[in-house]
Amino acid sequence: MRILKRIGLGLAVLLVLVAIGLASWEPLTAVRAEAPPAHRYDTVIARDRFGVPHIFGATDPDVAYGIAYAHAEDDFGTLQEVVAMARGRLGALDGADGAKTDYVLHLLHARETVDRDYMKQPADVRLLLDGYASGLNAYAARHPDEVKMSRLFPVNGQDIATGFVMRSPFFFGLDATLGALAGDTPLPRENAGPAPDAPDVTPVGPDGRENGSNAFVVAPKRSSDGFTRLVANSHQPWRGAVAWYELVVHSKTGWNFAGAMFPGSPYPLLGHNETLGWTNTVNRPDLIDTYKLVLDGDGTHYRFDGQWRPLEKETVWLPVKLWGPFVLPVPRSVYRAVQGPVIEAKSGAYALRYGGADQLKMVEQYYRLTRARTFDQWQRAMAIQGVPATNFLYADAAGNIAYFYNATFPNRKPGYDYSKVLPGDTSADYAPGTLPWSMVPRNVNPRSGFLVNANSTPFLSAGAGSEMNPADWSPLLGIETDTTNRDNRALELMSANPAISQADLERIKFDTGVSHRGMTAKWFADLIAADPRGDRQVAAAQALLRQWDWNLDGKGPADALACLMMKSWQKWHYNRQPEADPRATLVEATGYLQRVFGRLDPPLGTMLRLRQGKVDLPLDGGPEVLRAAANWDEAPDGRLAVKHGDSFVMFVQWDKAGRVSSRSIQPFGAATTRPDSPHYTDQSALFVAHKLKPVWFYPRDLKGNIERLYRP
Repeated sequence: MRILKRIGLGLAVLLVLVAIGLASWEPLTAVRAEAPPAHRYDTVIARDRFGVPHIFGATDPDVAYGIAYAHAEDDFGTLQEVVAMARGRLGALDGADGAKTDYVLHLLHARETVDRDYMKQPADVRLLLDGYASGLNAYAARHPDEVKMSRLFPVNGQDIATGFVMRSPFFFGLDATLGALAGDTPLPRENAGPAPDAPDVTPVGPDGRENGSNAFVVAPKRSSDGFTRLVANSHQPWRGAVAWYELVVHSKTGWNFAGAMFPGSPYPLLGHNETLGWTNTVNRPDLIDTYKLVLDGDGTHYRFDGQWRPLEKETVWLPVKLWGPFVLPVPRSVYRAVQGPVIEAKSGAYALRYGGADQLKMVEQYYRLTRARTFDQWQRAMAIQGVPATNFLYADAAGNIAYFYNATFPNRKPGYDYSKVLPGDTSADYAPGTLPWSMVPRNVNPRSGFLVNANSTPFLSAGAGSEMNPADWSPLLGIETDTTNRDNRALELMSANPAISQADLERIKFDTGVSHRGMTAKWFADLIAADPRGDRQVAAAQALLRQWDWNLDGKGPADALACLMMKSWQKWHYNRQPEADPRATLVEATGYLQRVFGRLDPPLGTMLRLRQGKVDLPLDGGPEVLRAAANWDEAPDGRLAVKHGDSFVMFVQWDKAGRVSSRSIQPFGAATTRPDSPHYTDQSALFVAHKLKPVWFYPRDLKGNIERLYRP
């Protein structure tokens, strides 16, 4: 008995020691960053009537300090997750899903890239990053009860820069390629994803592969009043690490800009200043080259040009939160070859080369864009080529409009199909470097007087007679050739209007129609023609779709069913997968509608909802229409709570005298994670009604509309 008691006591002590170890190893081993140099920042924040921060500073770093502080006031939790990601500690916050992201941080050498290149950045850029980091540190010091994990603060400029390096490649599909290789499944066509085993958690959120956007620019010669107009209509998640945050900045050194940014950014990423503006849409060139390596017997060397090279290997420890304070350390190996990071799978080892890898130039480029005052200055900032992908649609007070199919295209050699797996044992198919800026496709000041993009091929953006010629661009660039319903619809509406007014542009942007062109027409024809096989619900659904008016405005009895059909179409078409089975799609949709509503024809707004806190409002639109509701979660009551689609919307115009004005809207409000704030959902009713709020860009216009003025 005494022996059993001793054994039990020993086991208890061992368990206590293990528990102490699991609770303490992660914070004790986490590297504490060196804080930026102490500095007194001269910053004032003015919150307007919608809670949007207008940040004033003597210098640009003073403004960056205020950006961080204001954003922390509204969403400190998400900002901490972004910092934890940059530190490789997301798993300690979010468990196994976060650890997957931590692994990718190590795989891509994001931190190593920053450590190598940070001090090479211009001094003004580093001061800006330090100012932003200092703003986060100040908020954390004043609100210790909101800090989620120990040793996360202080943060510094390197942490902020790492977030840019980490997230950039996931906007053009790196997650899909990683998932395909890890799961030994075929590579996604043109890296469009998702592969069946693509990770659900990426640095751009779980819905990263659904990121879209619409963009419109109109030159004076095409507008009804001689104004230049720009519409930013990004489609991003409504919450999380890549949800838009609106702001206006002013410094005494001439930095004036209104727009939106992601958590962790020290400046706006799109919007306008006094003289110019731009917006972005996701483009999908093939920027990822995959090489199959030839390894030696023990897997420690790979063959390249007849020689055996050592395969770089590093063991990293991933923190995985279990429960409470307990964090499990999990070892993983990270490999690299001459082409880039290496993924080991059952079928072999694969090296990846992707656009914009191992560089930090995007941090400077975004800042220079906001500082540009002329089209020439703006193009010089674009020529930095730090932003690895995304379309840029531009407009300015001088009447210029332009579309740049921006991408850091890898150098490639003729004779190889870079959309497929390449031999990794030779340099014949590998050429380091990036194509020069002069070779990036663009359409500047087209005769049509307008440009649009909604994640379609760049060769359809300006209307008949004004398009770029595909023959002018090398197939080695891997430019996509497919179209979306949104792009087809936008081109139809813009082309049909010889003089586009502000009201016209608003109607087009909030349009809920579905084009009869392209694959949508075939999809609905296939749905109606499918054999119901005696299923009365399927036959009834087909009869309902025959009466549909091809519009998701919420006024027709078939809109809810058609919305679900558009969701299916979006999933397989946008991801370049085979067409879904029409009958199976109808069976699934009719089953859902009968289960939740007891009918096939509920009003669209009864099914599709905007929900945040106590706000519960009906929505129109749906997947792949210009009024986008791209993704949703089924709520406990069966309704579909939208979480991704139209997010930050901004209408900008320059009048004939060159004076800029703008209006904007968000689905919720400025304080999306603060339920007690009056700005938690104060824009929701306007958003649902297709209405906009003013952007008080000029300080003189802001007067009289200030809710709170303070020094952070």
